[in-house]
Amino acid sequence: MTLLDVHSLSKTFTHGSASRPAVDDVSFTVGEGETLALVGESGAGKSTTGRLVLRLTDADSGEITFRGRDLRSLRGADLRSFRRDAQMIFQDPFSSLNPRMRIWKAVAEPLLVHGLCPRGELKDRAAALLDSVGLGTHLLDRYPTVLSGGQLQRAAIARALSTDPSLIVCDEPVAALDVSVQAQVINLLLDIQQERGVSYLFVTHDLALVEKLAHSVAVMQSGRIVEYAATDVLFADPQQEYTRTLLSAIPELPEAAAV
Repeated sequence: MTLLDVHSLSKTFTHGSASRPAVDDVSFTVGEGETLALVGESGAGKSTTGRLVLRLTDADSGEITFRGRDLRSLRGADLRSFRRDAQMIFQDPFSSLNPRMRIWKAVAEPLLVHGLCPRGELKDRAAALLDSVGLGTHLLDRYPTVLSGGQLQRAAIARALSTDPSLIVCDEPVAALDVSVQAQVINLLLDIQQERGVSYLFVTHDLALVEKLAHSVAVMQSGRIVEYAATDVLFADPQQEYTRTLLSAIPELPEAAAV
């Protein structure tokens, strides 16, 4: 069943007298409990697309439908309700968490904003959320500055989960992390999807992550989707030269030396 349907989405940014189409006639769908990866080089329009879907930036034209509702027409309480059901994990956890706010308060903030939990229960809810992403309750009163990048991104994931969303836009969520920590966070996202049935719109430049994580892939170049297919189909038989170039950049482990 389709959760998110995006059709002919476009956005142009103007700087002085110059205009640049950041997203140009983009269309895709995301199924319930599935992951669509938006893949491409820096500046391809991936992150802007994610922000347009969540109405953090307004599109110039096109349609965004979430569970049959026209998102571009939502206002006030209806838009607020949608934002409870759709969350975002940002690329840099060091900047996405307030350095002056204790971890438990940062994780519980969406619960407070949306009125989902009595104030007296917020810390306990935050503790449960942190536990669900593999972080101990001893971190509840710590500030972000004393946590590692991996711990901070887990806290950011816990915050995104706090409203029990159906859709999470993951904007390069492991790009700022060490390779070993990347694997841990990706495995955590997979576990969460299996347990909760959440859908991901996963923005990345790294195709090596996509094969394990995504059900389908949309390849973006200069604001447009140039190839869109099921993950196994795209990896087995890419149709576009740009996609083949991206795939060829995936590092391969050297074969074991013959004994």
